Amino acid sequence: MKVIASSLRKGNVVEMDGKLYVVLLAETYRPGKGTPTTSVDMRRISDGVKVSERWKTTDQVEKATVDERDYDFLYEDGEGFHFMQPESYDQVVVTEDVMGANKAYLQEGMRCYVKTFDGAPIAIEVPQKITVEIAETEPVVKGQTASSSYKPAMTNTGLRVMVPPHIGAGTRIVINTDDDSYVERAKD
Repeated sequence: MKVIASSLRKGNVVEMDGKLYVVLLAETYRPGKGTPTTSVDMRRISDGVKVSERWKTTDQVEKATVDERDYDFLYEDGEGFHFMQPESYDQVVVTEDVMGANKAYLQEGMRCYVKTFDGAPIAIEVPQKITVEIAETEPVVKGQTASSSYKPAMTNTGLRVMVPPHIGAGTRIVINTDDDSYVERAKD
């Protein structure tokens, strides 16, 4: 199905020159003078080669039809990341290169979208917001409540996040997986 280039998002699958590519990053540039363009970083599914393309935002791009289903994350081993389809109990193994940076967000039992093409996993989509626990951060300093400064923190999954000064180790927070930004303190 043809779509305009500016509608491409991370995780979409594009067909170019008879080959399939997974979109890793899509950014639209709107210069003050000239034509707006969409710059897309992609990974070729067949061999893992990374490619960059730039299109006018109105250019038509062939978006491949892929099977997208809910899967629950089970565990990780030397073979890869194991997911199970909740209705049929079918299991699928996702390799490290397909998982990419999303592995930092995985938690046991997490519901993810696994995109498959001809039965082989080609991309993973994690939830946009996830709850993680802060493993370590700088101690809370009294009197810093007025400033809007953030401090670095490490989550229990190994992810580095910038958090407000009042967040300490052991606190559960919600983060946005699109840009690893702090959203709020978890309500649980």
